[in-house]
Amino acid sequence: MEQLISQQSVINDKRSVRRQLTLFIGAALLLLAMGIGIAAGAVPITLHEIWGTLLGTANTENYRIINYLRIPRVLCGVMVGANLALSGCILQGILRNPLADPGIIGVTAGAGLAAMALMLIAPEFTSLVPFAAFGGALVAVIIVFLLAWENGINPLRLILAGVAVAAFFGGGTTALSVFFSDRIQGTVTWLAGGFSGSSWQHVYMIIPYSIVGILASLCSCRKLNALQLGDEVAASLGVNVQRSRGLLVALAALLAASAVSVAGLLGFVGLIVPHIMRLLVGSDFEYLLPVSALFGAILVVGADTAARTIFSPVEVPVGIFLSFLGAPFFLYLLKRRMKH
Repeated sequence: MEQLISQQSVINDKRSVRRQLTLFIGAALLLLAMGIGIAAGAVPITLHEIWGTLLGTANTENYRIINYLRIPRVLCGVMVGANLALSGCILQGILRNPLADPGIIGVTAGAGLAAMALMLIAPEFTSLVPFAAFGGALVAVIIVFLLAWENGINPLRLILAGVAVAAFFGGGTTALSVFFSDRIQGTVTWLAGGFSGSSWQHVYMIIPYSIVGILASLCSCRKLNALQLGDEVAASLGVNVQRSRGLLVALAALLAASAVSVAGLLGFVGLIVPHIMRLLVGSDFEYLLPVSALFGAILVVGADTAARTIFSPVEVPVGIFLSFLGAPFFLYLLKRRMKH
């Protein structure tokens, strides 16, 4: 008995070390990705110039490029990546389904349609885009849940309902682009998903939602852990299951909507990152949530840097780049899921 306890203790210690190491490596990689994102581009930037700009002592010809183009773009990438990864992680936890993702179940499409409608119909209210996107995301979530409910959430019905809802809202987006063809030029890059033209205004627009969403997510780890044990067990632990699930869905919608309002229709971040991180740190949301946020930010910043430098001087929207990465991964997960 003592030997078993000792072995379990050793396993727990190794797991704890691996989790802390993953967090440390994630933080280091994020700083590296941000540095490369600021330095790389048509105009190379040195580390000395970046450091001088951050300290406010820079007086070089590249100061404006760093301060007004590169830094806001990288910061938007960090927050969008973290928000999408957290949104996917929360949805996967609520539904106990590794295929759940804001894009796949229609949340991103709903947020995108509402945000685009506001930008085209009332461009003077651009500051309200996150609110509009949140409303669209919530509507999409409610419709998908209603369609997928059959004595509980059926995973296959959820995916099929998500595809249908995403197609419906995608049709609405296309209709808007036809009816407002004279105004659509400014939203083409946004539709493809990307950070071209990101400025400090975009940073200020997303940062309050990111702070609230990230803090609320990290505070929800115990409820998510309880929900993994099943509704009856969670209720016996003092969790109000229906209220908690509703609040967590709203939180996931807020995170996805804030990302869509700045970066447009980026897909698969919320699917890929939480799934891979679960293999590394396990299913304990106390570690899974912060690690997913870190590596979601790394993925988006890294993908954006690659998308705008590999084919330079042509800049490929990062949404297209992520689709090429995410689509094969989703098909692989779906095939594995169907075998079981």
